[in-house]
Amino acid sequence: MRQRVFKAIDLFCGAGGLSLGLSNAGFKVIAGIEINPTAAETYRVNHPKSIVYEQDIRDISVENLLRKHKLKPGDLDLLAGCPPCQGFSTQGTRNRAAVKDDDRNNLIFEFLRVVALALPKTIMLENVPALARDWRIEKLKKELDALGYIIDDEFIQIKDAADYGVPQRRKRLLIKASRYGSIPSPKKVQDKVTVRAAIAHLLPAGESGDLLHDLGESRSKKVQEIISLVPKDGGSRHEIPRRYWLECHKRQEGSYRDVYGRMRWDDVAPTMTGGCHNPSKGRFIHPVEDRAITLREAALLQSFPSTYQFLLNKGKDHVALMIGNALPPEFIRRHAQEYLQHLKEISNDAGT
Repeated sequence: MRQRVFKAIDLFCGAGGLSLGLSNAGFKVIAGIEINPTAAETYRVNHPKSIVYEQDIRDISVENLLRKHKLKPGDLDLLAGCPPCQGFSTQGTRNRAAVKDDDRNNLIFEFLRVVALALPKTIMLENVPALARDWRIEKLKKELDALGYIIDDEFIQIKDAADYGVPQRRKRLLIKASRYGSIPSPKKVQDKVTVRAAIAHLLPAGESGDLLHDLGESRSKKVQEIISLVPKDGGSRHEIPRRYWLECHKRQEGSYRDVYGRMRWDDVAPTMTGGCHNPSKGRFIHPVEDRAITLREAALLQSFPSTYQFLLNKGKDHVALMIGNALPPEFIRRHAQEYLQHLKEISNDAGT
């Protein structure tokens, strides 16, 4: 008997972390939608069997999308996506006026528009935890309930990626819904994956033959001296003599305590952000070497495989942003496996 293929579409697909997790779980990701050209091209390079629609989701015709992939409303197994979350991020919420006016906040309703027209069997929406307290979530719940999706205690969850095999502390909101019942959560790992396990095997930066690992740094003599003085294996800039501090650090002594901090070998990494290659943006100094982590190390800490390609045509900062904005593939894989099992049970019950 021919094995049933379970199909998914990835909205706001970025560089492809979510799609990779879905694919690794057993889904066939037939399409991704992404407005950013470099992220879309990075996605194409890594997901050649998926069609990438490089356009604003607000311009996507859901009817044409379904027709293109020979689907009718109700056929799609999983619709997944992470609407841009800058409007709800911790950084963004420091400026309430900017958050209120950020038009990205309403892209969650574009996700809902696609759901209403495609009626996928299941949905997976991922975002920052702050979204859980926003009025848009209540509207989303009501609309999905009206469309026939099961809204239960498992609908909104706050998860830490470190509990699901990702070598990184990263709390995310996960919205799960099905038209056929509840989707269980995967079990948490007993032993977290550490920074050591993720990156210690790499060849020396600058000598590996991997461009993402070999790109050099350009730091002032003062900054390089600060980095060298931070104690190895988890040290903080607060542990070095005050005379070496930058003036901005003296003015904000109690703020941003992770800035110019080192990672710890036998712990998970801090949350990878768009500034993950810059020690002035967080605890992004290598555990023992006097440098920031490389782009390859950042990608590995996001649980991307070492073979995953990130295009450098827009420069190092743009790659760091793609990595920082990505969904950890291993986190998605573990949850997507539960979706797949749920869908198989539905398929068996329907005799298809």
